[in-house]
Amino acid sequence: MEREFITKAKKDELEAELEELKTTKRAEILERLAFAKSLGDLSENAEYHTSKEAQGKNEARISQIEAILKNAELVEANDDGSISLGSTVVVVKDESKETITYQIVGNEEADFSAGKISFESPLGSSLMDKTVGDQVIVETPKGSTRYTVKEVR
Repeated sequence: MEREFITKAKKDELEAELEELKTTKRAEILERLAFAKSLGDLSENAEYHTSKEAQGKNEARISQIEAILKNAELVEANDDGSISLGSTVVVVKDESKETITYQIVGNEEADFSAGKISFESPLGSSLMDKTVGDQVIVETPKGSTRYTVKEVR
């Protein structure tokens, strides 16, 4: 598995989710399985099959989170004014003059709707190592878009 780059906030979020899945969620599923088994004939027991499926999904997510955390590299923004993993950047989309704020994150943490873009995305990779005043042009299926860096934190 390749290295995942995550912020401290994402690491804390994953650790909390892992704890929830291993304790509360596992216990709930085991309780539902015990109840379903008490109903008898498992071959036609929808409650049992649904609970087994939920158990499989829960265990798969636990494994996924453990692998991410095992291979994770914590990132922090540079304090030298250049854009890096973990940086929050304010850009102006030149054609519309729209001001947009993004945080540059690893793939696991990317969530465009929350303003978190991957450092490997077209815009994220274009912004890496740039500073205030720099311009980047990003090629998209709809054409080229120019962004100007207004702030880096």
